[in-house]
Amino acid sequence: MRWLRERWPNRLILKGLLGAEDAALAVAAGADGIVLSNHGGRQLDGAVSAMDVLPEVVARVDGRLAVLLDGGFRRGADIVKAMALGADGVLLGRATSYGLAAGGRRGVARAIEILKSEVDRVLGLLGCTDVDELDARYLDWPRHASPRESDEPRMQVVSSFP
Repeated sequence: MRWLRERWPNRLILKGLLGAEDAALAVAAGADGIVLSNHGGRQLDGAVSAMDVLPEVVARVDGRLAVLLDGGFRRGADIVKAMALGADGVLLGRATSYGLAAGGRRGVARAIEILKSEVDRVLGLLGCTDVDELDARYLDWPRHASPRESDEPRMQVVSSFP
């Protein structure tokens, strides 16, 4: 990684990390970003999901690089959950592939449009005007348990309009 970083002057993003220690190594090696990914579980069927390790990785890198993740995001609410847990963004392979198969370029645009409208709707239901307002308090995520010991985070409204 260091050898590549010395030779590549542009942004360098590493994909396939699934732990805080590897994320710290990516920071030390000069990566600009990482993609938390278990490659759809195809490589190791028992691998932890990217969402499970996200909070620990975000805490470890402490804003020193971008944290992205993939893993079958199909609904806007799933994107909001990832953003609330600290992701800088998500990768959308499957949803856009479905759109491509259904309608070509227009289908891809429509799939992205649908996801965007779902994100906007979830933000509105939470009383947020922007994803930058999100954090883990909008999730029903056990605070004292390891993310691997808990169920999938569930969205909950924790504030109301005045």
